Amino acid sequence: MLQKNKELENLSKQIFTISSTSEFEQLALQIFRFQYAHNAVYKLYVDALNCNVSEIVQIEQIPFLPIDFFKTHQIVCSSGKVDKIFSSSGTTGKNTSKHFVNDISLYESSFTKAFEIFYGANNSYKILALLPNYLERTDSSLVYMVDYLIKKSYNHKSGFYRDDYEKLHTEILDSENKKTPTLLIGVSYALLEFAAKYTLPMNNTICIETGGMKGRHKEITKIEMYEILRTSFPGIKIHSEYGMTELLSQSYSSNNAQYKTPPWMRILIRDLYDPFSYLQNGQRGGINVIDLANINSCSFIETQDIGSKMTPFSP
Repeated sequence: MLQKNKELENLSKQIFTISSTSEFEQLALQIFRFQYAHNAVYKLYVDALNCNVSEIVQIEQIPFLPIDFFKTHQIVCSSGKVDKIFSSSGTTGKNTSKHFVNDISLYESSFTKAFEIFYGANNSYKILALLPNYLERTDSSLVYMVDYLIKKSYNHKSGFYRDDYEKLHTEILDSENKKTPTLLIGVSYALLEFAAKYTLPMNNTICIETGGMKGRHKEITKIEMYEILRTSFPGIKIHSEYGMTELLSQSYSSNNAQYKTPPWMRILIRDLYDPFSYLQNGQRGGINVIDLANINSCSFIETQDIGSKMTPFSP
């Protein structure tokens, strides 16, 4: 146990210091071997595939755990304390994913460092959050992240606005009049509801949409949503965040451009008809995520999302 803890501590220290592709790949292989040795569910899955672990020398050879395992198993590398359990949203009667987080400081380091890479210091912004359905849950990883960023913004006007669109309108209008740099972080359907009620220029506001219609709004494309928001809020900059309950890291895109990942995260696009083959730039397939911050759980996740190959963020 002592040796395992030392190995975990040593690997964890390297996650947020990655500065090159070779460093990422080397650490990913080390974390894969660590998780194979200490994550019982992942080990059973890898063994069921008849993989010879000693022959895995490239990240493309690493088996990715299907994300549905988080609905039926506790995916952890330790039987020790659990700091936090995050759960995914879901409809009544449906199993939801549960992410058992042994060390919440890794999550905090991951999302704050990624935020700083893409946006700079979070105390440079007033942060307004429009996440009404997420606030109804106490186990949302998104709410945990946004709440942490709000508190660290050190702006007394930062906060959650649930579905109080009138108050949110007043606050953004004040930001625009004072030219205060502002982040509006919102779930898609709530942003569209807000846009249906109000029109105002937003030249000093960045909107970060987190996805999620969840039956609350007619399904539309991101391009259509962006057009609606730009019509109601002239001058607004629209960004998107990609994250999920089962991960501890996020990627971001701006103006419907390609998502970019922080240095400790990587996206691979698998062939939908051959999950162990990977596609080239521009080809659409299934999204596999490597999230090295997820060291206490599983860093190699086969998602059910579809996308095309992304370029890693260059630190």
